[in-house]
Amino acid sequence: MIAHLQGRLVEKNPTEVIIDCNGVGYHVNISLHTFSLLPASDAIKLYTYLQIKEDSHTLFGFMEKSEREIFKLLLSVSGIGANIARTMLSSLEPKQIIHAIASADVMTIQTIKGIGSKTAQRVILDLKEKVLKLYDLDEVSTGQCNTNKEEALSALEVLGFNRKLAERVVEKIVKDTPDATVETLIKQALKNL
Repeated sequence: MIAHLQGRLVEKNPTEVIIDCNGVGYHVNISLHTFSLLPASDAIKLYTYLQIKEDSHTLFGFMEKSEREIFKLLLSVSGIGANIARTMLSSLEPKQIIHAIASADVMTIQTIKGIGSKTAQRVILDLKEKVLKLYDLDEVSTGQCNTNKEEALSALEVLGFNRKLAERVVEKIVKDTPDATVETLIKQALKNL
């Protein structure tokens, strides 16, 4: 219903902001991830999700569309409400949540306050297929995310390459040479793209 808000940041706290849009102040709930991405200036644009219940209309805001999509996915899981979904996005980076779900990493999801073993398993059971399909991932094994890989992918994306295509190429390079530097990954990827 309200896809995004663009206006002046009037008030900000780690859990909520107030955005003035042409004289109307919107109270928006945010995650710590979004809080960390808020700009230093007062001009702001947040992608939003409006939750309508019998007794309230609650607006949730995200700096990145991808975070909003993960939030909506989490809400689709039985037993995960908006506050738990927001806590999950405050405790872990969106990429960490995607990785944990894709790799069926119950322990990582359980580290989030308010998430027990059964809920963590339900999140994985309900969302694993969707996450693998949506983010075009292969079955991934648990392990530390390769920061060189992420930096290389960001650089390739800036250069105008399709993210999914670049991910496949970089993934292959990482398998062949796991200790490759960011520069090496980019150079090799450019040869293969």
